[in-house]
Amino acid sequence: MIRGIHHIGIHTLDLDRLKSFYEKAFGFEAVGEEFDLKDEPVASLVVGLPGAAARVVMMKAQNCFIELFEWSSPAGGPLSPRKANDFGYTHFMIDVSDIDAEYDRLAELGMTFVHPSAVRFGNNASVYGKDPDGNIIELGEIPPGDSMHLEVGGS
Repeated sequence: MIRGIHHIGIHTLDLDRLKSFYEKAFGFEAVGEEFDLKDEPVASLVVGLPGAAARVVMMKAQNCFIELFEWSSPAGGPLSPRKANDFGYTHFMIDVSDIDAEYDRLAELGMTFVHPSAVRFGNNASVYGKDPDGNIIELGEIPPGDSMHLEVGGS
């Protein structure tokens, strides 16, 4: 039985900076202590990278987790921020109850957006933005009663 998506993994060149951003921007909190994959022999088998070494921290907010990695071995490819129409994973959405207030707050924290305000369509609103590494984050506001509304804390 599938229970849901547990976490999203994000590789960064600066773990401390990105961790701080997700704490301030979205209220993510570290779950347990930061750890290093080089101390975990099974890590190379799990991720399919011989000699895997990375600083890692798991963070939680409400009903989701993110896992931040700063890989030291093997070397990764160059950082090139994705576009919404690239192949593969392109974004994740943060569900908010007041998109206009969150847009303003996040812009003050340095998040950049593709539009000067949230875009409204029917009772919903949405807009894409980027974290400090250029990862695309969608802000979305979906009202209760909508079939896509995310219930927090159960049912």
